[in-house]
Amino acid sequence: MPATTQPNRPRRRRTAALLAATVSLATAGALAAALPADAHGNPGGHGHSSKPSRYQDVQLLSFNDLHGNLEPPTGSSGRVTELQADGTTKTIDAGGVEYLATHLRDARKGNPYSITAAGGDMVGASPLISGLFHDEPTIEALNKLDLDVTSVGNHEFDEGAKELARLQNGGCHPTEGCYTDKKFKGADFPYLAANVLDEKTKKPILKPYWVWKKNGVKVGFIGVTLEGTPGIVSADGVKGLQFKDEVETINKYAKELQKQGVKSIVALIHEGGFPASASYNYDCDASGGGSGISGPIVDIAKNVTPAVDALVTGHTHNAYVCTIDDPSGKPRMVTSAASFGRLYTDTTLTYDRKTGDIARTAVKSANHVVTRTVPKAADMTSLISKWNTLAAPIGNRAIGYISGDVNSTGTESPMGDLIADAQLAYGKKLDPETDLALMNPGGVRAGLTYKATGAEGDGVVTYAEGFTVQPFANTVNLQDFTGAQVIQALKEQVSGTNTAAPKVLQVSSGLTYTLDLTKTGADRVVTDSIKLNGSAIDPAATYRVATNSFLAGGGDGFTTLGQGTGDLVGTDDLTALADYLTANSSATGPLVPPAANRINIVQ
Repeated sequence: MPATTQPNRPRRRRTAALLAATVSLATAGALAAALPADAHGNPGGHGHSSKPSRYQDVQLLSFNDLHGNLEPPTGSSGRVTELQADGTTKTIDAGGVEYLATHLRDARKGNPYSITAAGGDMVGASPLISGLFHDEPTIEALNKLDLDVTSVGNHEFDEGAKELARLQNGGCHPTEGCYTDKKFKGADFPYLAANVLDEKTKKPILKPYWVWKKNGVKVGFIGVTLEGTPGIVSADGVKGLQFKDEVETINKYAKELQKQGVKSIVALIHEGGFPASASYNYDCDASGGGSGISGPIVDIAKNVTPAVDALVTGHTHNAYVCTIDDPSGKPRMVTSAASFGRLYTDTTLTYDRKTGDIARTAVKSANHVVTRTVPKAADMTSLISKWNTLAAPIGNRAIGYISGDVNSTGTESPMGDLIADAQLAYGKKLDPETDLALMNPGGVRAGLTYKATGAEGDGVVTYAEGFTVQPFANTVNLQDFTGAQVIQALKEQVSGTNTAAPKVLQVSSGLTYTLDLTKTGADRVVTDSIKLNGSAIDPAATYRVATNSFLAGGGDGFTTLGQGTGDLVGTDDLTALADYLTANSSATGPLVPPAANRINIVQ
């Protein structure tokens, strides 16, 4: 049965206790203009008479790209950069649903007209506590967070549309069954997938939009994921689906909402931009609207109908609060709250009861840090404890030892090189003729941290930590390519669909080349510099290459890697990493992080 035929299930509502006491709302990125004196009046929308005031502030709390990070993320994944008044920056530890719950609940106090929305990738590429259980723990956590609505993201399709429908509607996993004595209930909130169609019916696989209503106030939400989802998800995950243009889809359903009398509209878009600063609180509009951000979301924002009042975005894991002019030339708020639950965005939408629309000149928005200095939410602590108890026998097993942090940041990262080395070593076990390994950067989800996160001890790598690095369960595949094809694959890092945003493959030991970023297109990979163990790649020779199954299917725009021959499919990539760490490290001889010097980068 198509997901769109499923009725709304009853929602558990947040209690009145969460609506007590008033707190001041720090905002930034306000659109300049004044409204009548009652525009930001008392939070209930009522004066001394029983008649509601004309203007009603609606609080929109939003976040994106949680990726099942229930526990505080470690290393750089668990920090944000904050710009100080004197121009310096400092880092702040952030994230963890125990803290996110407290922050959201505190933010809602004194704001009875409050909506919580998300921009996709709530699940997928998750740490072991969630990923091991097909992200049921994260859905349970989001229910407790009182999430009202979210768009789908590309990672919601990692396990296919049927699994996404199960997360929405409930039911035990089709092969692994129920993990506890209680049946999984599914999400209390709607997943929106306006631009994801069933190839046969040509209809959205989930609801395209949802309308929040309270005391005559109506706000519609349209949810889309990036049109390019099929290029960054395994072929099995998007089988039988069509992904339509984001702008055309949003504009279509905005008209439909308007016909229903809904004039206040927010788009939840799992596509994003690249801010001019790494600090979450920088002034994106310092030099004018849209000046502080680049990337796909800019073009989308400039073309989405003016009927949409705000855009909540994601996917790029960046933080920004910007205004970008809509097609009519009027500024419109565009926000993103980084990733992993480290930030949340607090936006004030001033609803005009007379017009039924948002007074856009009064929209205010700011990102806030999910600090770990607030009390933990007891219900989240209990949820984490329950699932950690189930995961512990698997997750606590030591698989290796490291002498220092193995970071996952940079064009070439130590963690990326380590994974490539592990896949080369595993490939040689399958076939001694294996020559090299290539790893897609998006598959390296985290680094390894030297400092212990539990009782395992400093430098110990646990299975759970390895799972956080490689959670996709891709297989390690071997294929034959000509040298010319290897060269072409490396050039596809910076050409074709990867021209504007290069995807630099992580390479195994022995493969070296120069990446000249002062050049353009495919020329950025210097052909004459490509060498294997010191010898130039021979275009006519045959090379045995190890990749994961995602790359072997031509993912991330690497079409050449989908054209190999002599395929041999091995075990999953996490097992290859674990085996490599176990074989190449010990408590007295820990593995030294790779130097990440295989690619000579010219800038």
